[in-house]
Amino acid sequence: MEWITLISTVVGAVIATGSTMLLDRQRWRRERGDRETQARRALYGEYLAGLSEARHAYGNVARDPDMAVATRRTTAREAFGPCIGLRYQMTISAPKTVVSASEDAFRRLRDLRDHVMEGVLVTESVYLQGRRAYDDALAALRARMREDLRVRDDSTAL
Repeated sequence: MEWITLISTVVGAVIATGSTMLLDRQRWRRERGDRETQARRALYGEYLAGLSEARHAYGNVARDPDMAVATRRTTAREAFGPCIGLRYQMTISAPKTVVSASEDAFRRLRDLRDHVMEGVLVTESVYLQGRRAYDDALAALRARMREDLRVRDDSTAL
């Protein structure tokens, strides 16, 4: 009779320890996933802000027909600089669908930069087409980012 008590105590301890370890592992995974999501959310925001700032700078340059060629080139080049580093961060931190969309937006913005550096003005069709291509690529990028972050579009999410 004493053996049954001892065995049941040991089995109970094993079950309790095992369930505690399982719950701790699940909590660790959930917290790790939350940290990774927060890091990607911050990177996505920084990348979108960098692209937006560069695009805004290009618009300002393209609105000034009297700007010197050297100033135009320098301003456009400097505005694009921060996007390059963020691009590489995206390639190592984001899933393939987001990386693909971010590469497309990056290339469309680079094309727009090249037009601005050549002296294209904001009223010219080349600029407008480049801007439209960039805006479309940016919209696709934001959609992929929202999917990755599992952002819900319904009105019941708070």
